[in-house]
Amino acid sequence: MLAKTGDKPFSDLQWLFEVKWDGYRAVAEIQKQHIKLYSRNGLSFENKYHDVVTALQEIKHNMVLDGEIVVLDEEAKPNFQLLQHYPDVPEGCNLVYYVFDLLQLEGKKLYDVPLTERKKKLEKIIPSTSIIRYCEHVTGEGETFFKWVLKHNLEGMMAKKSDSLYLVNKRSSEWLKIRNHNITEAIICGFTAPNGERAHFGSLILGIYDAKHELHYAGHVGTGFTDQSLKELFVQMNKLKVETSPFPQPIKVNAAVTWIKPALVCNIKYTEWTSNKQLRHPVFMGLRVDKISNEVIETSSAMETKSNKSKTERLASAKSTITKVGTQQVKLSNQDKIYFPEDHLTKGDVIAYYQSVYDYIIPYLKNRPESLKRNPNGIDDKGFFHKDAGEGAPKWVKSIALHSESANKDIDYILCNDRATLMYLNNLGCIEINPWNSRIAKLDHPDYMVIDIDPSDKNTFEQVIQTALVVKKVLDKAGAVSFCKTSGATGLHVYVPMGARYTYEQVKDFAKLIAMLVQEQLPEFTTLERPLNKRKNRIYIDFLQNRQGQTLACAYSLRPRAGATVSAPLDWKEVKKGLSPSRFTIHTIQKRLAAKGDLFAGVLGKGINLENCLKKLMHE
Repeated sequence: MLAKTGDKPFSDLQWLFEVKWDGYRAVAEIQKQHIKLYSRNGLSFENKYHDVVTALQEIKHNMVLDGEIVVLDEEAKPNFQLLQHYPDVPEGCNLVYYVFDLLQLEGKKLYDVPLTERKKKLEKIIPSTSIIRYCEHVTGEGETFFKWVLKHNLEGMMAKKSDSLYLVNKRSSEWLKIRNHNITEAIICGFTAPNGERAHFGSLILGIYDAKHELHYAGHVGTGFTDQSLKELFVQMNKLKVETSPFPQPIKVNAAVTWIKPALVCNIKYTEWTSNKQLRHPVFMGLRVDKISNEVIETSSAMETKSNKSKTERLASAKSTITKVGTQQVKLSNQDKIYFPEDHLTKGDVIAYYQSVYDYIIPYLKNRPESLKRNPNGIDDKGFFHKDAGEGAPKWVKSIALHSESANKDIDYILCNDRATLMYLNNLGCIEINPWNSRIAKLDHPDYMVIDIDPSDKNTFEQVIQTALVVKKVLDKAGAVSFCKTSGATGLHVYVPMGARYTYEQVKDFAKLIAMLVQEQLPEFTTLERPLNKRKNRIYIDFLQNRQGQTLACAYSLRPRAGATVSAPLDWKEVKKGLSPSRFTIHTIQKRLAAKGDLFAGVLGKGINLENCLKKLMHE
């Protein structure tokens, strides 16, 4: 049974509401513990998701089930991309078959039995296992339930008429899908050559059938891919290459295209349909192996409605607003401007995030000169560094004039000392916050030492973890307490509290000694060579961050990367195989802070005794 698209959430006692799972729709037939598991178009899932088959064999009843196969990530949220690569998923991710309907029981068809009765029978006989799970629902309170869906950033909800019958292969208005994210299915019609460091291909050329079954160009997508999906897609597309375009009309693409047979279907997240019926800000979410291309039909009315609405919203959001923060008034603009296209996060979301973690981040910002890394057009723009506060800064923003030898002039560095200033910086496009290691009271005496573990594209994160653990081992021998955090990107940062007792030169020399001792233990894949052409695909152990004016993203800073990752403090027990920086995001950090508090507070505590540490290392 298929669902139509609902416009908005509603409440009605004659309806029930379920989570719209982000996975593969799957029917399971159980006959004397012999299992068939397949998609709506008949594709077998039995080998790909054998763990589901094994769990279904434990059921003693003969029956036919309807549900969705999903992979839950470390935060227990469905992840469509992980589902495609199962079982090659990170530790802590789980395969689940959510069952929401019972179609047959002991040979008796239940299509003509009302939905609520089918679900009552289903709930009684579905075992409580880690893989096979009954899909819960709420009755009547659709608007409240949808708010919960929004809070947990799920794909959407299903609204089903409580007394609806099961209509095989029919799309009914008694089942409605109401989305949180704009996600559509699209057909891959070709691909362009890769640019820069990317391998295999650059962008996918997308198409969608109209109501008359004519293929229309829907734009191209170049984001959302992993190294694995790039490689796997390239192999599949090469088998489907054709000489001519599958589109009936010529299309304009700013690159040479390799055309393929329009057979592969993918999920695309997007912000809106444009006026010429193309997807704006498309992001590749994964292949739909359970769908055939003939099913990918988008009505022109749906496209126009979304486009017109978005245009109105864009015009409204471009207006500036004044927000009072404490005693100051902060001028904010373009709050709905998309900063993270893949995650559909806006400038307003970035500002709200920083305000929510203000109490945790401010100790690492206060009275420290800021090097402003600005991405005013979002993460797809490389951005730029901006150090001088300039005349445009409000009078209430504190700053300090420091002479720059490289620029041969005084630079007016902003000091982020309060909520209003943090909001002002975020409104400038500062997704990432980069403070100095020292405070204005002792500018030449850093509060901490940093070892930046910076991998090349050829290094694994397991090697990064191994390097961090050796850094800790060396520091432990020196009697130096240390703290670790993710960079928010591909590396790890190890900090040692210095208590502003030593100069940058002294701290840098100590960091160099630590880096040398670590590199001696890991010569195969680490280096102290700073120039990229000399690193030879090895991890750079960067001790030169311990110089005046050098900056790194501070603890709890967002990074301008897909996924909206956060530079997250870690417990050293967490620095082990299976650790993934992608777990720490704008969506997950609050829950972590509530559970663990500030794991990094010791960095600003009593500093080490450098002389004693050197003596211990010499003794070793």
